[in-house]
Parts: sequence; structure tokens; C-alpha cells
Amino acid sequence: MPIPDATYSTLGNIQTKVRRLTRSPSTAQLSDADLNNYINTFLLYDMPEELRLFNFRTTFQFYTKPNVDTYQNNDVTTTDPFYNFKNKYISIHPPCYVAGYQVLLTQSREQLYGMYPQISSIQPTNLVGDGVTLTFTGTLPAVPVLAGTITFDSIGPNNAGLTLKDVPVPGYDNIVNLVTPNLAPAPGITPNNTVNLITGVYTITFPVAPAFGKQINSQSYSYVASLPQAVLYYDDQFILRPVPDQSYPVNVEAYIRPTELLLAADIPELAGNWQYIAYGAAIKVFQDRQDLDSVQLVMPEYKRQESLVIRRTLVQITNERAATIYTQQSSGVNNIGWGWGTNGPF
Repeated sequence: MPIPDATYSTLGNIQTKVRRLTRSPSTAQLSDADLNNYINTFLLYDMPEELRLFNFRTTFQFYTKPNVDTYQNNDVTTTDPFYNFKNKYISIHPPCYVAGYQVLLTQSREQLYGMYPQISSIQPTNLVGDGVTLTFTGTLPAVPVLAGTITFDSIGPNNAGLTLKDVPVPGYDNIVNLVTPNLAPAPGITPNNTVNLITGVYTITFPVAPAFGKQINSQSYSYVASLPQAVLYYDDQFILRPVPDQSYPVNVEAYIRPTELLLAADIPELAGNWQYIAYGAAIKVFQDRQDLDSVQLVMPEYKRQESLVIRRTLVQITNERAATIYTQQSSGVNNIGWGWGTNGPF
């Protein structure tokens, strides 16, 4: 059985509508490839920013890994929920749940690190330079340690500073490489410059031998892993505190980007949006042609279609009143809240 409205709202019909609006019936005037680019540019990038529709609000879920605190966009593994995350999802919103428990979701680094200070422990390694040796081995005194917080430093010839910092190794959660700051890391594991985040065992190789008698120091942030109580969303990354001690499901709400229309029979997620998409694409065609008079001619109907599209969302959200400090956490079967229930008025 065909999908309702599919006859009217296909990409083919959107193309026909745009051609009529722009007076471009021939592919010599407007090729199908260019036409599809106009349509999908409006659909994917303009429409979601113009209108945040209720139907594009969804739940984003990922699972934590033991001793891994940061989760971010992935452009390699297609099965990863973070694959193309920064382009697929437009914005992230509370509530946030970890293993079913509601936790703090914040966008403020100040707030998260005010609650969970990330203060590094600065300690001597009991390793001393001799002016010749480049490579040293040892074990950090407090483990596990957090990736991105590890530094080794010493003093080289002519009182020059020597510094190594950790960088992630793709495909490895518990091992990091050590590199000189501001230099691009080599791909894969470098055996002579690694730290095991769980055991604290390290091998460090300075580019220049530390001077005779100069102490080698370490800086790192150790932690106690447990069930996360707060999530920071910043720079398209989720940072959890405390650091997870095992796998937990994390759920947040998100606005997802509409799906691109590629085939003539494809229809938008909301079939009723097809005319709005056609008018938006037509405006883009006129703008590229510098035909601003035609933009003004179609603008009234474009705005009318926009109001029709947003009406569904407006009607939907009127079912729920704005939350205040007096709003009850739940209303249950007794209808507790503003109104009358079996227990009388609130």
C-alpha cells in the first residue's frame, strides 16, 4: 500500500513546482543536478534553522566505555552512533539520563569543572637526566589517569625546557602516545613514547637528552571511576563526570537534520512540507539569478507555507505548559499538579 500523500509530495513534484515558480521548464535553463542542489540545500540547511519542528526532535543514545570520559564525532566508523554526529544533529537538549538516572546536562565548562575540579598532580618521577639518555621508563604513582592531562617535563642543554604531552591513539582507549607540544603525532602506537592510562606504566623519549642532574617531572589527573552524575556538551563533545567505571546508556534529546532527497520518488519526512520546500528552493534560484523582484513576488506565499508548516508544532507544544519552579515532577494517575485530581486541587 503506498504511503499517504506520496503521490503529491515526492521529489519529482517538488522539482516540477520549482520549475513552474522559476519559469524554468527546460533542463537547459536549470539542470536536474542544480535543481536538486537547490532543493536539498534549503531542506538540509535553511529549513532546520528557520523552523525547529517538533517532529524532528528525537532521542540520541550512546553507550559509555570504562575509563573513557569523552565521546565525540566520528568520520570513520559508520556503525558508531557518533558517525557524522556534528552534521546529523543540529542541537542537544535536556533532559539527560545515564542508566535511567536523570543527570545534569550543562554547556558550561565552568560549571562542570567547578563541581569536578580537574587539578593535575605534579610529582617527580625519581628519574634524573645524565645528559645522554633519551628514553626513560616508570610508573605513575596514582592511577587510573585521564587522557589529555598527562605531561612529562625536564630541562635540557642550555636550560631549555623539554615537554611531552599525551595524544590519543585511534582504536585504543587505554593507551596514549607522547609527543612534543604543537607537533603532529605519528599514526599508530609509538612504543618508545606511550602511557597506559589504567596501569600508569610509561615509556618516554625526549627529543633531546635531559641535562645532567635535572629531574624529570610528571603531571596527570587521577580519578575514581563510577556512575556519571553530570554531562558537559561542549565543542560537539560529551564529557562525563565522574568518569564511567563501566558501560552505561546515555540518552539526551536532540534535533536531527532532515533526510536528503535523492530519487524522484523520495518524499520528505513530513509530506505536507513539500510546497514549503519548493518555495524555499525557488527563492534560492532567484537569488542566484539576481532576480530580486521574483523573490518579492513569491515571498508572501513562502511565508504562508511557513506558517502552515510551523502550525503543527505550535499546536503540539500547546499541550504542555511551560515548566516553572512550581511544576511537579510527575502528574501520574492522580493528576497531581495544576488542576483537580482524585486527591483534590493542588
